[in-house]
Amino acid sequence: MGQASKPAMRRYAKGFTVLELLVSIAAVGMLVAILLPAIIAAREAGRRITCTNLLKQIGLAMHQHHDWRERLPPAWRVADDESGFAYGWAAAILPGLDQPHLMSRIDPNQAPPGLRDASNAEGYALSWLLCPSDLHEATFVLQADAPFAADAAEPDPSLAWLPTSNYVGVYGTVEADEYYKKIKQGESELGDGAVVFDRRVTFADFSRGQSKTLLIGERTMATVPSTWLGVNLQGEDAECRLVGSAMTHPNCRTCDECEFTSRHAGGSYFAWADGHVELVAEDIEPETYRQLALRHTR
Repeated sequence: MGQASKPAMRRYAKGFTVLELLVSIAAVGMLVAILLPAIIAAREAGRRITCTNLLKQIGLAMHQHHDWRERLPPAWRVADDESGFAYGWAAAILPGLDQPHLMSRIDPNQAPPGLRDASNAEGYALSWLLCPSDLHEATFVLQADAPFAADAAEPDPSLAWLPTSNYVGVYGTVEADEYYKKIKQGESELGDGAVVFDRRVTFADFSRGQSKTLLIGERTMATVPSTWLGVNLQGEDAECRLVGSAMTHPNCRTCDECEFTSRHAGGSYFAWADGHVELVAEDIEPETYRQLALRHTR
């Protein structure tokens, strides 16, 4: 008789039990909870370093312009009365920022052509004038201010597409977009900071010294989109797209659009007139903040 066959061994598939799966999910969750804040903090630390380096380069270019011209660049410079376009202060320091090709495209007596088209504005976009911590687009559209929009013959109130920048000059403690309004009303509210329109400013004008005077600061696109190239002066908050005002404290979410803001926790970075870059805390005393933005001590 043949050998009786052995009963077949039943094979069980290997896998996780429900309990093991739950333990694994819990372990992964704990690791993510531990590591994610550290990863986010490390990334933000890298973005802060990049932001401060960009501001330092801008500050050095401002010093170079001062050496060449024996003055700081004006907050804006009107190209021609017909177009209403005014170039911003940063357009004057392009050589110091290693941008001679862009400088060659700028005619100081004529508005840049083609800015009604967003794709043309992208040709002026400079990624290194954007803080990596901010959420922004490369360009934005400047709308006509309400009185000009009401008088416009065309229904489209857009004036120009402009390249975005997170860095604006320190106009002082008054709003730059009130300049022409005050002039028309027979009043005078002139810029009292380092980067202004109405007068020649040199480093010798800073009565507290360069190390205690703000020069360039940050602004997020969520506060108001700003630019380096220039603006049509009939645009909404036009002058404040180029410069900022220190009136309350950095990162004030309910303040005027001309204020300085950032997405950095605790404050906003500034390039100071002596070339160093430092965070101004958002809990700074408002009077101290305003004093730092002035050319002369009050």
